[in-house]
Amino acid sequence: MSVLIIGGAGYIGSHTVKLFQERGLDVVVLDNLSTGHRELVDVEHFYEGDCRDSEILSQIFTNHNIDTVVHFAALSLVGVSMTNPYDYYHNNVYGAIILLGEMVKHNVKNIVFSSTAAVYGEPNNIPIMEEDPTFPTNPYGETKLAMEKMMSWFDTAYGIKYVALRYFNAAGADSSGKIGELHQPETHLIPLILQVPLGKRDQISIFGTDYPTDDGTCVRDYIHVNDLADAHFLAFQYLAKDKTSNTFNLGNGKGFSVLEVIDTARKVTGHPIPATEEGRRPGDPAVLVASSQKAEKILGWKPKLQLEDIISSAWNFHKNNKIL
Repeated sequence: MSVLIIGGAGYIGSHTVKLFQERGLDVVVLDNLSTGHRELVDVEHFYEGDCRDSEILSQIFTNHNIDTVVHFAALSLVGVSMTNPYDYYHNNVYGAIILLGEMVKHNVKNIVFSSTAAVYGEPNNIPIMEEDPTFPTNPYGETKLAMEKMMSWFDTAYGIKYVALRYFNAAGADSSGKIGELHQPETHLIPLILQVPLGKRDQISIFGTDYPTDDGTCVRDYIHVNDLADAHFLAFQYLAKDKTSNTFNLGNGKGFSVLEVIDTARKVTGHPIPATEEGRRPGDPAVLVASSQKAEKILGWKPKLQLEDIISSAWNFHKNNKIL
């Protein structure tokens, strides 16, 4: 049996490919390389193509004995989704329709789906629980929620079992230093902070210091990318054993403020990392933290790597890679 990882040349996908291979699985990768990087994955079977292409999906399912699909191939920039919702619905939702249709045709019964806590919108409770209301506030979250609902109906009609993993901020890099976060343009806080000691920017901006948090800055959930890869592997095992669809949050249970992240980066890099205070950005909630109690109880998943581990591994990757 083989596992098809769609979007396997992307950030979380490449770490998941590496982990699945280390666990002895035969991995097939499909990636259109629009945001992924071929040099990040070392697999025998790599297909450059799009999950909206039914022909290449059919070819893969025909040529390989695929048991499970792990799906990362979604556009994921909140701001861009607000200005260009067409691309997000076409790539994310239409792509899921094509993929699930080919899974039905080829009798592939399991899918692990990289979802997002953005499906909750503005949370009513902190930490966020799986049963909390889902009211996305942007097209990105809406498309991910639509994909989850689609999978639920395909389970009812065709028996395709799914695990949806809802998480916020993947961060860090593999300890090998060979794979890590490569986004153009970069929008994530930790790599943006590290651009200062790398000489790519003079300072980091802090958007809002008057939030109702301990230090006045926003608090967010950061999970090491290898912990997320491990969660996808545990979800793969869960589907193989229990054959039951489910949804799990992946969170650290506490969250880290912007100032905590900057201070930790200063400690790790030995650089002063100047910061300037800016006004709040519209739509930034004070705290976004997800509970992972359900994932811990059912999947046996718990994040092992904390903020200093996350930033240290990211720093190791960014300072030693010339392709950035």
